[in-house]
Amino acid sequence: MKFFKSRALAIIVIALTVVMLIGMTWLSMRLYLNIDLIKTPYMLLEGEYSVDGGEFMPYDNEVPIDNHFHTITFKGRIPENILTYYEEISFSTKNLWYKWSIASGEVIMEHKYQTLDEMCEEYFDEAGEDFYTDEGKQRLIDNMKKTHPLEYDMPGTPGYTSYAFTVSDLKELGIDKDTEMVFEFKNPYEHLPYGFSNLTMFTVSHCSGSNVGTGNYLRLFKNALAQVGIFIIVSLLGLFFFPIAGFILGKIDYKYLTFGVLCFFWGLYMVIQNISGYLPMWITDHAMCPLIDRMSVLFFMIALLVYFRANLTRPVSRAVAGALAAVFTTVTAAAAILHLTAVIDVVTMSTYINILVVVNTIVMLFLLNIEYGRAKKENMKERLFFMISWIPLVVSLVIDTIVQIIGITGSSIFIYGLLMSIIAQVVRLVFDLRGQYKEAIRYQQMQKELYEAKVSVMVSQIQPHFMYNALTSIAMMCQIDPDTAQEATITFAKYLRGNMDSLKQTKPVPFEQELEHLKKYLYIEKLRFGKKLNIEYNLQATDFVLPQLSIQPLVENAVKHGVGMKKKGGTVTIATRETETAYEVIISDDGVGFETTAEKKDDGRSHVGMENTIRRVKDMCGGEIRIESKVGEGTTATVILPKEGQPNENTVS
Repeated sequence: MKFFKSRALAIIVIALTVVMLIGMTWLSMRLYLNIDLIKTPYMLLEGEYSVDGGEFMPYDNEVPIDNHFHTITFKGRIPENILTYYEEISFSTKNLWYKWSIASGEVIMEHKYQTLDEMCEEYFDEAGEDFYTDEGKQRLIDNMKKTHPLEYDMPGTPGYTSYAFTVSDLKELGIDKDTEMVFEFKNPYEHLPYGFSNLTMFTVSHCSGSNVGTGNYLRLFKNALAQVGIFIIVSLLGLFFFPIAGFILGKIDYKYLTFGVLCFFWGLYMVIQNISGYLPMWITDHAMCPLIDRMSVLFFMIALLVYFRANLTRPVSRAVAGALAAVFTTVTAAAAILHLTAVIDVVTMSTYINILVVVNTIVMLFLLNIEYGRAKKENMKERLFFMISWIPLVVSLVIDTIVQIIGITGSSIFIYGLLMSIIAQVVRLVFDLRGQYKEAIRYQQMQKELYEAKVSVMVSQIQPHFMYNALTSIAMMCQIDPDTAQEATITFAKYLRGNMDSLKQTKPVPFEQELEHLKKYLYIEKLRFGKKLNIEYNLQATDFVLPQLSIQPLVENAVKHGVGMKKKGGTVTIATRETETAYEVIISDDGVGFETTAEKKDDGRSHVGMENTIRRVKDMCGGEIRIESKVGEGTTATVILPKEGQPNENTVS
C-alpha cells in the first residue's frame, strides 16, 4: 500500500507542476501580448451593415455582432490606425461564403465554391500560359487532390477558412483610409442561424514579411492557451489517472474506466471548441474542419452515454442506455461516412443529430428518475450524488440543444452543468479510493484476525479435556468393541487433521465439506454421551459456502451446554434451508436453554471462539448469527448467509 500511496503522490506532484508551468506560460504571454502587439476587432471595417437586405445600420467594431443572418453586408473603410500602426491582417471564418471588394466593384478576396478544374485553371491563368508545363499542371492537380480531398466535391460546404496578408499588400492595391469597401457574407445553412461574431475572427498585428500568419498564433496564445492547457490535462487525467485508479487494488472498475473515457473526450471536445477557429491554419481542406469540430461533440456524447450506462443498476435500464449508446454511435459513424464521401456535410445534419440528443437526454432523465427512486431513502448520500452529478448535466444538455435548434446561439449552460457533474464524480472517486484503501487495510487486518480465529477455534476443539474425554471413550471401547474403537481412533485422527488443515484455508468452504468435518466431531461426542445425545439432520439446501469451522462452535455449545447439561439428554438438530435472499443453517437443541437477556456470567470458559465465529461469518460472507433460547425448552442458533456473493449466485451483468 505504501507503493500505491507514493505513486499517487508522484502523479499529483507531476500534475500540479504541469498546471503551474502552463499557468506561468499563460501569464507571461498575457503580459507580453498586452503590449498592443495585436488587436482583435469584431469587424475589419468601420461603417454600417445590413442584415438580409434590410436597412443599413451603424455598428461599433469593438462590440460583437450577434445578429442571426442568411446574408450580411458591411460597408465602410479600414480604420487609419490599422493602416498606419499595424503590419498584418488575418481573419478566419466558419461555414460562410464571403466576398471582400472595393465599392467600385474590384474584388480583393473571395471565398466561393469552385471545382478542382476551375481552381487550377485560375492558377494557370494568373501564372501565364508558358509558366506551367503539362507535367507541372498535372502535378499541381494531383497535389490539390491530396491537400483538398473533400473541398472540391462539396459545393454547399464553405467549411472553415483562415487567411493572412500584409497591410503593404493592400497599399499596393491602392487601398487607403478613404477607400470605400464592401464585405459580404452568406450563411448557406438557413436551418442553423448563427450570430455573425460567432462565425468570424479578425486580428491585426505587428508581424509581417516571412512571419505572415503569426498574428493568429499570437491571438491563440493570448485567448486560448490557458484553457487549452487545462483541458489537455483533463484529457490526460482521463486517459491515464482514472483508469489506473480502477486497477490500484487489482480489479477492473468500469465506472472508473468509463469516467476516464468521458474526461478524455470532454477535454478533447473543449480543446477543439477553443481552437476550432484556428483549425484552417493547420488543415488545408476547408471541408475537413467542420467534421473534426462536430465529431468532437459526438464522441463526447457517446462517452457520456457509455458512462451513464456504467452507473445504472437495473438490467432494463442498462439495456436501454446501451441501446442509446449503440444508436448514437451508429448515427455518428454514418454522419462521418456521409461527410467523408461528400454526400452531405455534418453541419447540414446537425439539426437531426441535435433532436436525437434531446431524445437521448429525455430518456436519460427518465432512467435517472427510476434509479433515484430505487436508492434507499435512508441512504441520503446516494440520493444526493444522483441529484448533483446527473440532473444538472442532462437538464443543461437539453436546454442548450433546444436553444440551438430554435436558433439561439451563445448558450453555455451545458458547460456549467457538465463541470458540476465532473466535480461530483471526482469527489465520489476520491471517496471511493479512500474507502477502497481503508477496505484494503481492513482486509489485511481481517486476514490476520481470521488466522488467529482459526487457531482459537482449533485450539478450543482440542483442549486437554476434550482430548482426554475422547481418548477415554476410545480406551473403553477397546475392551467392549475393538472394531468400534479402531473406527473411532481413525475418525479422531481425521478430525485432528481437519483442524490443522483449516489453518491453510483462507476462503469460505462448501457446506458439505464443513458438514463432513462436523460429523467427525459429533461421532466422538456420541461415544462419550451415548444414548443421551441424539443427532438429527434436515438438509434442504447444501449448495452454498461458509467460513470453515463456523458451524462447529454452535454445535459444540448445543452439545455441551444444551443437551449435555440435561439429565436425560436430548436431541441436536442440524437443518438448512434456502430463502429468497439467503441460505440458512439452523442448529437447535431441546436442552436446558438460557436467558438471552441476562448478563454473561464469568463461568471460567473462554468465549473467544464464539465471538470469532460471529465476526468471520460477517466479514467473509456478509452474514449474521441469531440466537434464540428459552429456559427449560432449548436453544436455536441460525446462521444467515446472503445469496449475494455466493458462487452459485454470481452473474455477469
